[in-house]
Amino acid sequence: MFKFLFDRDTWQEVYDSFSKNKLRSILTMVGVWWGILLLIGLLGSAKGLENSFNRLFGDFATNSVFVWGQNTSKPFKGFQEGRRVRLSLSDAKKVEENIEGIEFVVPRNQNQSLVVRNFISGTFTVNGDYPLLDKVQKKNLSHGRFINQNDIDDNKKVVVVSNEVYKQLFEKYKEPIGEYIQINNINFKVIGMFENGNVNMGPTSDMHIPFTTFQHIYNKGDRIGWMMITGKPEYDIKQIEEDSKLLLKNLNKIHPEDKRAFGSFNLGDQFSKMTGFLTGMQFLTWFVGIATLFAGVFAIGNILLITVKERTKEIGVRRALGATPFEIKRQIVVEAVFLTMVAGLFGIITGGWILIGLDAAFGQGEDATIVNASVSIAVVFIALIILVVLGTLIGLIPAFKATSIKPIEALREE
Repeated sequence: MFKFLFDRDTWQEVYDSFSKNKLRSILTMVGVWWGILLLIGLLGSAKGLENSFNRLFGDFATNSVFVWGQNTSKPFKGFQEGRRVRLSLSDAKKVEENIEGIEFVVPRNQNQSLVVRNFISGTFTVNGDYPLLDKVQKKNLSHGRFINQNDIDDNKKVVVVSNEVYKQLFEKYKEPIGEYIQINNINFKVIGMFENGNVNMGPTSDMHIPFTTFQHIYNKGDRIGWMMITGKPEYDIKQIEEDSKLLLKNLNKIHPEDKRAFGSFNLGDQFSKMTGFLTGMQFLTWFVGIATLFAGVFAIGNILLITVKERTKEIGVRRALGATPFEIKRQIVVEAVFLTMVAGLFGIITGGWILIGLDAAFGQGEDATIVNASVSIAVVFIALIILVVLGTLIGLIPAFKATSIKPIEALREE
């Protein structure tokens, strides 16, 4: 069989067959070309969207929810409606200890402050944070380090600044680590610098100081602005959110049906919706691409049936000269596979060009919507295998048609 594939006469016959009907052959290949083009193009685009999405949310523990206090909407246990709800460190501790499925609870605080260095000043967002923040919202540090436990225990006056703060307060190429800046007229030593992410989930992050230091300089006591709750991967973050809010209502004497007392943003829920959309898009892409491939390959089969009809006399002569039915079938199957493979390879190449164009047009910069649109080598091989299988199967139909004609009848065909 393999020796037959390297036989010059085999490919000469394939060439002669298609050169007689060039336009018809090209038109029938368009269906397969378009199918594989759709498959490569749509799968690559879906991968680009997934890469963009992962880049946006890559710094976050996605199975997380943000919870903060608002105003009550119902009177309860002697308290009037409209009461301001203020969360505390003890609330965060109780949530971590009593709600099933929680991995981390990160209490956080924030304030707008005037920041000065030498004669340059600006107003920035100052966050009071624990080292744990770097686990649930990874900071892309370009210099130095993040806050550690010693900074918390000793109430150290150290700060981690963003690259935007650096650009406004420091001279170009100035090493920031070890320099001092003033926050609310208090000197803080810069210990790290981070690159801002592509998306801000929750409050902005211009600079971070130790949580305990923040509590002292802003006189916060044990009050916190909000908490970031991260669930274990196997637990439902929506259920964790509901359980946490109910516990917080009990701790703060709030009506169980009060829906305004606490605000929240469920990052895990949003992430699940987006991943579900991407999964559905990939499934639809495979369905549309393979369905189009089937249509294109069936068109090739129909053309080969017509070709066999036109070559009836030739087939009769070959049978009369001793060609076996297997040899006739083999030749027609090779022609079918050749057509599908050539059309498929052109489709893969064209799809690759389209993905390169998409990446050049939409995949550059921080606001890129399609990042590195591409398909894996495995997908390309799967597509080629599908083409070979379909080409072989569809080639068997005209092949059996050709061998069903008796030689004497074929020779009488006009």
